[in-house]
Amino acid sequence: MPVSLLGAADIRRLAADLDVVPTKKLGQNFVVDANTVRKIVAVAGVTPDDRVVEVGPGLGSLTLAVLETGAHVVAVEIDHRLAARLPTTARDRGVPDGALTVVAADALRVAELPGDPDVLVANLPYNVSVPVLLHFLETFPHLRRGVVMVQAEVGERLAAPPGSKVYGAPSAKAAWYGPWRLAGTVSRQVFWPVPNVDSVLVGFTRDPQPRGDEDERRRTFAIVDAAFQQRRKMLRQALSAILGGSAAAASEVLDRAGVAPTARGEELSIDDFQRIARVVAESGADPYPADS
Repeated sequence: MPVSLLGAADIRRLAADLDVVPTKKLGQNFVVDANTVRKIVAVAGVTPDDRVVEVGPGLGSLTLAVLETGAHVVAVEIDHRLAARLPTTARDRGVPDGALTVVAADALRVAELPGDPDVLVANLPYNVSVPVLLHFLETFPHLRRGVVMVQAEVGERLAAPPGSKVYGAPSAKAAWYGPWRLAGTVSRQVFWPVPNVDSVLVGFTRDPQPRGDEDERRRTFAIVDAAFQQRRKMLRQALSAILGGSAAAASEVLDRAGVAPTARGEELSIDDFQRIARVVAESGADPYPADS
């Protein structure tokens, strides 16, 4: 029995049955177009051998499209009504037993996933998309690639290179894990309710080897945060509070890291930030210890 996807009428009927009204608080905008969810799955290159994790499956439109490929899906859903209904929807739509595992939990607090999924495919809630992505990449090293739908502004920022007008802390932190790319646009009209922002698909591929250990990641991210909190200032000023307490001390650290003290945060790659963090650690005067 082939998997049958949900249409707009199906989704509204399911929502009515569950007395679910999409809320801004949970960032709920349900995709009601089968072609769109199939497009997301195709861009992600999901195969029957993949173990996919989906965040925020909602009523199951994207979930079913992933399951249609024969892949196994772990779906993480914060709304317990939706989490409880999803297995029934999947079964009624032709999904074989054992292909779907539902985890009723807040994605920002999930610390383990059954089956060690290696692909992330999701329509991420706009209000938590970056924190969720960074949490999953940090917590689940077995995630090797993914495609997510996010607000256009967020997607552009995640994929932005150094020097871009939209390059910021999320761009640098995302790059810690590997390269990101914009992978397509999504019409507002495929959602219910229709959002007041545009959406894009953004894809990532994790680097084969970790860039650094957890201590170095935390240290580097602290440098990134400090640099972009005062992004209009030169680094010798923006980082002075955490690199010795003065512009002169910060300049010395930056020089040792091979970074111009007169540069600004948006000019630096994740490699540059990491070099600064390593110089700080080597100096023994680490203002952001790894376990802080």
